[in-house]
Amino acid sequence: MTAASSWKRWSTSFLATVAGLVLLLFGFIAIMDPFGSRVAAGQAARPLMDLNQRFMYPQLVRSGAFDAAVLGTSTMRLLDPAILSQGLDARFVNLAMNAATPWEQVQMAELFARKTAAPKLLIWGIDTTWCEADATDPAKRLTPRPFPPWLYDDSGWNDYPELINLTTLEIAVRLAAHRLGLMPERIRGDGYEVFTPPEALYDLARARFHLFRNNGGTAPDLTPLVPPAVPTRAEQAGWRFPALAWLDAALATLPSGTPKLLVLPPVHLTALPREGSLGWQRYGACKAELGRVAARHGAVIADYAHRSSVTREDSNYWDPLHFRLPIARRVEADLIAVARGAAPAGDEVLRVLRPAR
Repeated sequence: MTAASSWKRWSTSFLATVAGLVLLLFGFIAIMDPFGSRVAAGQAARPLMDLNQRFMYPQLVRSGAFDAAVLGTSTMRLLDPAILSQGLDARFVNLAMNAATPWEQVQMAELFARKTAAPKLLIWGIDTTWCEADATDPAKRLTPRPFPPWLYDDSGWNDYPELINLTTLEIAVRLAAHRLGLMPERIRGDGYEVFTPPEALYDLARARFHLFRNNGGTAPDLTPLVPPAVPTRAEQAGWRFPALAWLDAALATLPSGTPKLLVLPPVHLTALPREGSLGWQRYGACKAELGRVAARHGAVIADYAHRSSVTREDSNYWDPLHFRLPIARRVEADLIAVARGAAPAGDEVLRVLRPAR
């Protein structure tokens, strides 16, 4: 046998081995189906073995196991769907995603509308990002976190090529380990996860470091500006909130009889424009436009995004955006009351705007 023929035989054997290994790994991934890309109505979703909600949550919607949902960013993730389900006689799933852009939230909302036979209720957290003038720019549609549009469409043929990578293999191995009782699920099967540190470890000094680090470590002046700034007509004419058109269109995909609750979450005052400033006036204009969108779809607005005993109290927060579990329990109770048509706790914390009848 010549050296050339030996080399050819070795190369052929090597390539065949590599191809066989790739097929074996792909077969393992396809069988485990770690993202639940084959899940359809009536089928159980796979255990959630990765923390990237963008990949994990679509299967929860397609399973048909839930008829009510929470959407939004991490400011809504501490709302427990089990508590909401019990209080509102529905099967809630929490589909809020860390740092989700308005575009990403719309993809999830439209998937929920398409795949849920009879939606009972939608709770959608509306952060200040919805009010940004450039929220619909192509550069603002995604974050550094990967987003898989192929898991949000109605086609299955384009899913398989996306599965051939080491990350998917890692999640498939985790899923196999879970099946063997060697690893717990990373996120509860209804999308709920306490992603904040344990309450027993709460440190107010550390929380204040996070609250005020953008102001040199000292508390900024949060008192209302007196007299308030007065925007010019030109400034007002330039205020644009293009993402609210996306919200308008997404709400239109839901049945008209589905109750819709738009929540402006209770963030710390440092995460909001200073009351009385031009930024505050602009935010007020955005809220007014949000009210018009809500009215077109019979949606209720639950507004915590203003000065109150909750938003100005440092000890309620881990950082400017993320409240603690006791506040989450308060918000759940409020939203259950609002969705039932009752009045929430009688204080200044929550302002409710209901559509005119």
